[in-house]
Amino acid sequence: MPEPFQLSVAEAAGEIRQGNLSPVELAQSLLARIDALDPSLKAWVTIDREEVLSEAKRREDELGQGGPKGPIHGVPVGLKDIYYTAGMLTACGSRINADFVPDYDATTVSRIKGAGGIILGKAVTTEFAMSDPSPAVNPWNASHTPGGSSSGSSVAVAARMCAAALGSQTGGSTCRPAAYNGIVGLKPTYGRISRYGVVPVSWSLDTVGILVRTVADAAVMLQVLAGHDPQDPGCPDQPVPDYLEEMGRLNGPPRIGLIREFFYDQSTVEVRSHTDAAVEKLAEAGAIIQEISLPESFSSAHSCQRVVSNVECAAFHEESYRDRADEFGPRIRSSIEVGMLIPSVRYVQAQRARRQFRADMMAMVQQVDVVLMPGIQAPAPRDLNTTGNAMFQQPWTSSGLPSIVVPSGLAEDGLPLAIQLAGLPWDEGKLLAAAGWCESVLGVNLSPPDYS
Repeated sequence: MPEPFQLSVAEAAGEIRQGNLSPVELAQSLLARIDALDPSLKAWVTIDREEVLSEAKRREDELGQGGPKGPIHGVPVGLKDIYYTAGMLTACGSRINADFVPDYDATTVSRIKGAGGIILGKAVTTEFAMSDPSPAVNPWNASHTPGGSSSGSSVAVAARMCAAALGSQTGGSTCRPAAYNGIVGLKPTYGRISRYGVVPVSWSLDTVGILVRTVADAAVMLQVLAGHDPQDPGCPDQPVPDYLEEMGRLNGPPRIGLIREFFYDQSTVEVRSHTDAAVEKLAEAGAIIQEISLPESFSSAHSCQRVVSNVECAAFHEESYRDRADEFGPRIRSSIEVGMLIPSVRYVQAQRARRQFRADMMAMVQQVDVVLMPGIQAPAPRDLNTTGNAMFQQPWTSSGLPSIVVPSGLAEDGLPLAIQLAGLPWDEGKLLAAAGWCESVLGVNLSPPDYS
């Protein structure tokens, strides 16, 4: 068996169920990994070592008393530092929340614990999950951004400091850092996972994100987290299928809609040729590739997303901004100020346009099983004062359709590249099945050379 910290979620849970690995051994391995690597990577903000080990011992005892509680029994999970955790600091990367300790758990945190998981700690985030960079660096090259806002969560998973971590996406904050760090990032359908107890940026855009190293692990984590929550009005009562079972039902290669329009125009020559090579490999393996066009409403999708995000961000932070404006970072302060200046009429128009855009994107995706495009315009920028550009993720966030990035290789500069797939709302099973098939065909399993 590999070192415990090297195991995926499914592998670790399987070894624990079979009695080959104890939750305490796994926790100790990850904590030692964090001790060794995090001084340079700066992915974590809060680790309660004693609580982690105590919870691991509790999970170990439970195995002997009645068996595993759920599919991730004994597996530690990282949290972006915007998730409420009873008794644990939730600072959101901001001086505004520097001393905030919630008295209850977010629904997602409760579901992780209910499935036997262990909360490993809080990973750093950009301030309030906006665009002021966090301290984290890219494990592939410390001079390059790890992306954001789920920077710490992505770095932690990429560097094997945990097998899974939660992020969030309001623009591109799960899938972009996943692509920059060479891991799998899943943004489910808007409302598939409860946001109760997650500090918001934009209530009509925010989506809980999953950061893992394999598509199968994304399915496992989605199984744990998905489902109706009456405490979140945006989380409807939709059926939750068995995602691993749905992945196994794929009868053959998927029908893939290739979107070159916009995505190729905004990509570097290297990314375009890399994506074409990946698509050719998928076609050789049997995938039916159909080039499709974006709807006319796509032309205003990015501007509408920005209007909605800025207004709703301003609404949430209005009181704090009034009293403590100088304590906000410059970029989130700018977003709040812009949001306060946007007329209500424009906000309503943007929301109406989003509704039409969602319908148009659904009609486009219905032509195929999934759609495919580059995951990022270029490798992670050599600039720690940026989190990169979210333009390739924003359409899927704005429309609420599920999307996933899968590592597809390395650029000439040695940094990760990725493909991005998207599907129909509530049909994550088909999306995961297609992504898993692509993952298998491409055969790419990335690990930062200095952190393997």
